[in-house]
Amino acid sequence: MHFQRNRYSVPTEHVNAVLSLRVYPDTLVVMADQAEVARHPRCFDRDQTRYDWRHYIDLIGKKPGALRNGAPFKTMPEPLQHLQRHLLRHPGGDRVMAQVLAAVPVHGLEAVLVAAELALEAGRPSAEHVLNVLARLKESVPIASEIPRAPRLREEPRANVQRYDRLREVLR
Repeated sequence: MHFQRNRYSVPTEHVNAVLSLRVYPDTLVVMADQAEVARHPRCFDRDQTRYDWRHYIDLIGKKPGALRNGAPFKTMPEPLQHLQRHLLRHPGGDRVMAQVLAAVPVHGLEAVLVAAELALEAGRPSAEHVLNVLARLKESVPIASEIPRAPRLREEPRANVQRYDRLREVLR
């Protein structure tokens, strides 16, 4: 998307689509069908390009080689960049890194960052290792807090068999 001679990234599924732009003093918000699809800090310089690497996750699932020299991926958080440098040393590392990045929309960025750091600390990180850590982190999340008790009655209900007898007489 272009605005004031600057370029801003949008998710790959919205490329060449009709989008609307909401301009605020410090932020640009890109909208599609009344839903926010991208948000960028506003740039007042000229001829700048602003990337959000998360916009390209779907693309690298199809073309993992884009990770090697892709400008958007230079803005990833440091644990992911460190993991990428480690994985790209091995054949097929770009595909492995694409698997790790595909977990970001599913599990969230914070969880993937923690999993990547734990995998790096272990010494031999892999996509399976990161996904395994993510699964373990997901399991360890405590389920709902204490279940509330049912309200207590101030007065216990009494069985009224006389009422039943009256109804029987009416029905005869």
